[in-house]
Amino acid sequence: MISGMSVITARFASARAAVPLSRWLPLALAAAAGCLFLAVAASPPEEFQVPPFLIAPFADGIAPNVFAQKGIDGWHDLLLMAAPAAVTAIGLCLLRWWPYLLAAAGLMAVPGVISEWDYSVRYPVVILDVVTLLPTAAYILAIIALLACAQGVARASAAWGAVVVALALGSRLMGSAMMAGISWELSSRHPAAWHTALLAAGLAGLAPAAWRYRKGDQAAAGPGGRRASRRIRLVVAGTLAVLVPVMLAFLTMQEMATLLGTTWSTLYRHQDAYADVIGVVVTVAVTVLAVLAGRWALAGTLTATVAQVAAVLTVTVAVTRLAADDPLRWLAALAGVALGAAVAGIRWRVPVAAALAVLAALVLFIAFDATTGDPAKVLAQPSGIPAVLILILCGAVGGAVTGATAPALAAQGALPAVLGPLAGVLAVGGLQAIQVTSAFGAASQYDVIPAAILFLVASAAVSGLGLARALAARSTERKHAEQIRRDAAAAERDRLGRSIHDGVLQVLTLVQRQGAELGAQGGKLAELAGEQEVALRGLLAGAPSTGGGAAEDLCGPLQAMAAPAVQVATPAQAVSLPAGIAAELVAAVRAALDNVRKHAGASARAWILLEDEPGGVRVTVRDDGVGFPPERPAEAAATGRLGIAQSMRGRIADCGGTTTIDSRPGHGTEVEFWIPRAHRARR
Repeated sequence: MISGMSVITARFASARAAVPLSRWLPLALAAAAGCLFLAVAASPPEEFQVPPFLIAPFADGIAPNVFAQKGIDGWHDLLLMAAPAAVTAIGLCLLRWWPYLLAAAGLMAVPGVISEWDYSVRYPVVILDVVTLLPTAAYILAIIALLACAQGVARASAAWGAVVVALALGSRLMGSAMMAGISWELSSRHPAAWHTALLAAGLAGLAPAAWRYRKGDQAAAGPGGRRASRRIRLVVAGTLAVLVPVMLAFLTMQEMATLLGTTWSTLYRHQDAYADVIGVVVTVAVTVLAVLAGRWALAGTLTATVAQVAAVLTVTVAVTRLAADDPLRWLAALAGVALGAAVAGIRWRVPVAAALAVLAALVLFIAFDATTGDPAKVLAQPSGIPAVLILILCGAVGGAVTGATAPALAAQGALPAVLGPLAGVLAVGGLQAIQVTSAFGAASQYDVIPAAILFLVASAAVSGLGLARALAARSTERKHAEQIRRDAAAAERDRLGRSIHDGVLQVLTLVQRQGAELGAQGGKLAELAGEQEVALRGLLAGAPSTGGGAAEDLCGPLQAMAAPAVQVATPAQAVSLPAGIAAELVAAVRAALDNVRKHAGASARAWILLEDEPGGVRVTVRDDGVGFPPERPAEAAATGRLGIAQSMRGRIADCGGTTTIDSRPGHGTEVEFWIPRAHRARR
């Protein structure tokens, strides 16, 4: 825990050095306020139970027994159940105003805290329904607003955005862990006291962010422009995900029995099957919505959900065992939260999170084997150390894996919708659907084998997501670099074009016009001047000089270079390339021979070898001259002598090929040109 907090502190110090105090302090306080609100929302003062820190509030709509026999009772119940979907839509549409959404979430929790202080408080019937809906609305607004804050932070620092996401998950774990030991004391004022303290601290800490972003935080809304349609898809997908439980509430037990081809009495005796079917339907429906939201949304939803479901299954065992150990329980939960946030904040968050998930799976397999296939024995152990280790490790894995998905989702503007309603509802459905494993040998509700398998799946999923993001980032960098190169080339061509147009082209035009008056030699000169003028104008206009055209045999042009000091070897059959590519290759070979004549020495000899290979064409020009040091080409280019850089390397590179030069003083020089047949000329 100490090392994890030191990593977070280091991250905080580096961010402080890079970002002005007026910006990072409101964000840090607002993120802390959102975590406090979520901790309150995840710890309702109900009868003693181990509340899964992901389920509230979505489980209320999925619980099958509520409407199993009577269904929806008029528009009143329908409106009450549809209200969470309306709150979700409002929150996803107002992401840039996340400080005010957080403030609304905190204020919505106040009536519930008042009821905790005085159980005799009775609200009027007119506003009772509104008060009943406030905890659910507060939870939804808090999680969406906090993830919107993380999305805005991630635009400036991916590490800090991931830390906020991990803390958003960890705060719910902390709320559940702290409440587990005192929720059974219904007459106790302890929950009301620390709920009040957390709400007050959160509302006070939110004030600087509300002032700092009083005109909205555009970075939190995600990319704009052409990607605005993606925001609409995310809003629709998130809203429909919360509506899935409402739609299933129309399905009574009698209707479910009819769909399954059985009787109502049979299904009533096997209500677990009814709940399992509901969970499977929720899982499939939300997965389809994630597909509609986009491939990154789908990958992030599935990755975060698998990790969180696995964490809930195992954390439930640990918290149940530590329910009576008040300080030990929530200190262990705090250590898990800190470790998960620390992993999410480092550069290698993806591989470390994947490794932690594998480690958690191995620990659960060992626990299963050590208890002879009955992990419920952990609950009866006199020592709480095994439960503490499970709580720390699994809580850390849930936060680390979820945080590792944040940078990829934030870049798409999908963080609030994916890790909010989509992953939240899918986690509820997954937790319910996972109960079907009890039919295949699960010993009890505390069986850890499904959780261990899910941890392995989460490890593979987060690794794949990280690899996909790295490949996408590399592709984007290449495209950006290519665009910069094109823009620079166009600017250079325009600059050279102005000087050439004012000088060389005018001289060539004058020579072309007056050459005919000088007789036969003048006519030839005029013809050459006209050809060069056309070529220069085409170059200035950006016309490509390579690629396309009819095929041309390289053997003839290279054989024409043979001389007493130059030997040429070519295959017996034709070696063809597109005319433009062939011309550039021949010109590069001619430039190499010119270098031999100028620099290799008077008695130097040269050899030209043409090879037709399956993947392309290779031409080697070798001489036995004096050679030169390897650094000579770079020095020549630095002084403005660009024969090698432009006449040789530049020509071949524009054809999609490569040039290799090998030379040492006293050992001659070898120049190798390689042109692939599947070339793609750079424009």
